[in-house]
Amino acid sequence: MLALGVGAGAGLGAVAFRYLILVFTHAFTGYADYSSRGHAAYGYYHHVGFWFIVLAPVAGGLLYGPMIQLFAREARGHGVPEVMLAVAERGGRIRPQVAVVKAIASALCIGSGGSVGREGPIVQIGSALGSTLGQLTRVPESRLRILVACGAAGGISATFNAPIAGVFFALELILRDFEAESFGVVVLASFAADIIGRAAFGDHPFLHLPSFQLSSPVEYLLYAGLGVAAAFVGVAFIRILYGSEDLADRLWRGPEWLRPVAGGVLLGLLLLALPELYGVGYPPLEKAIRGGWAVWFLFALLAGKILATSLTISIGGSGGVFAPSLFMGAMLGSAYGAGVHHFLPGMTAPAGAYGLVGMGAVFAAAARAPITAVIIVFELTGEYRIILPLMFAIVLAVGVAHQISRDSIYTLKLRRRGIDVMRGRGANLMGLLTVRDAMQPVPLSVRQETPLNEVIERLMQGPADGLPVVDETGAYRGTVTSQQVEQAMRDNALDSEAGGLAQETTALRPSQSLEQALSALMRERSGLPVLEPETRRVVGWLTNMDVLRAYNQRLEAGIRDAERRQAQQRQRPEVGLVGSAIARLRGYRIVELELGGSATPIGGRLGDLSLPDGATVLGLRRNGEAISTSDGTVLGAGDRLTLLVPAAEADDVVEVIEDAPGGG
Repeated sequence: MLALGVGAGAGLGAVAFRYLILVFTHAFTGYADYSSRGHAAYGYYHHVGFWFIVLAPVAGGLLYGPMIQLFAREARGHGVPEVMLAVAERGGRIRPQVAVVKAIASALCIGSGGSVGREGPIVQIGSALGSTLGQLTRVPESRLRILVACGAAGGISATFNAPIAGVFFALELILRDFEAESFGVVVLASFAADIIGRAAFGDHPFLHLPSFQLSSPVEYLLYAGLGVAAAFVGVAFIRILYGSEDLADRLWRGPEWLRPVAGGVLLGLLLLALPELYGVGYPPLEKAIRGGWAVWFLFALLAGKILATSLTISIGGSGGVFAPSLFMGAMLGSAYGAGVHHFLPGMTAPAGAYGLVGMGAVFAAAARAPITAVIIVFELTGEYRIILPLMFAIVLAVGVAHQISRDSIYTLKLRRRGIDVMRGRGANLMGLLTVRDAMQPVPLSVRQETPLNEVIERLMQGPADGLPVVDETGAYRGTVTSQQVEQAMRDNALDSEAGGLAQETTALRPSQSLEQALSALMRERSGLPVLEPETRRVVGWLTNMDVLRAYNQRLEAGIRDAERRQAQQRQRPEVGLVGSAIARLRGYRIVELELGGSATPIGGRLGDLSLPDGATVLGLRRNGEAISTSDGTVLGAGDRLTLLVPAAEADDVVEVIEDAPGGG
């Protein structure tokens, strides 16, 4: 019943959001969709001419900028990462006002020319509704997360008349979970939302496109080439988007609420040159697939859309990146299809078929959601005959994009804030600690000629489950484990020597991270030697228990330091430093920041950072290596700063560091 209620609410929200965009677009331009009007004059007062398009984003920014800053800062940007964060780290909790602020701010942004989509906002709106209903009914966190996914599915379903795609969008991107219980209730929410969406917008595919089919099996090779090209476009979109945000962070020195106003001038000038980029831009997308643009203009629209969307997000706009990625894919695919059809007219489908495939491939490369990409393009177009080349190109696009860039357009925003949602938690302390921090003294080593009975005695005397075997020079030659000794005893190989039993196991280096070491320990299922790289002499021994001990000690030390700082800042006695530090860990989050992005105190000293009350520095990595730190350590671009932060302050830590000396 809750899932149906969330789906119905998301459906109604999607309908209201669509009409809200229409109202604001009419107000700012005088038309229902200015992207199909070219350089038309202002719809209400024609004597204004088409120059109004420069001022429209400025006026819109003046309205939504202060609204976001005052009421819900998480409404800034493209929305989906905030929902992913709520599911992964906050138990599905989203503030109720986010739905209202996101709806109005995104509608203002799109209506005033912001070159973004409406799927990100409606996902965040629907998810906020689901979270609010779940919190009011006090459902457990496990089900609250599912209700958030129900809201996301309902928003996609009602907005695009794509109920199946809505389900897989929620499962693949938001929950990352395909269990039967999750699937069933998300389907119910998508079903309820789609009924409302069809009642409002009609029962037909979202885009009206001509039918296409495969002309020759040779085309599969051509679609493979399109998939590879789409991967590069998707990754370029990701890098330009976040590069633009970094550039805007470095250049802007005014109040955040005024940033959309100042940036709106640049966006308006870009729209003046290419008005087809105004708003969501579905009419130009359809025209491209129908063959209505020259090839050079398709490439111009492709490059322009990447710039316009990146600019809209980087100046503080609110809107999604799904529709822009479809737009880019349509331009790329149509241009590619026009080229191959020109050279192989009898063996290839019209250019529009490649445009359809390009839509799914670029989105999949950017979002790393191949299942959603296949289904959503099929549901948006209603064209099934293109499904095989679509699947082929999408799989290649995702595979190539993953080799070029680790993160998707959604997960990169969170990773830059120190949150890895693919692991479902914050920054990894195991990547900061090294083998040197955890290793124990070497168990008494044995020579290669040591007999079996002496090896048994050595194993019985110590806690280790293995012994390093060395040659006459002291160089490591392998490890003999208790399992190997037991096997020799069962085989009655009583004359065995340590050298014959020893096996070459994975050897660790003192500078390796515990994250890397833990993977090796899990593979070998025994303790591992730590070798000096130059001489291969054994300098330490590491077991799983040593890793846990080092992790526990670092956390305890960090929490004690954080509470000591908090007590000093409040000028009161240290009354909270008793009991188990781990028992108090639930009040903290480990956050990792890569300096050079939105947090840029480059050139400043570590001791000059104005950390939140109760926060402490756990460590610093430079060029992949953990380095020793002090208050005088100078921070450089690319450094990864790991902090232990009170949970209530974790979301604002980037903004606090930006205010530090040397910060951006």
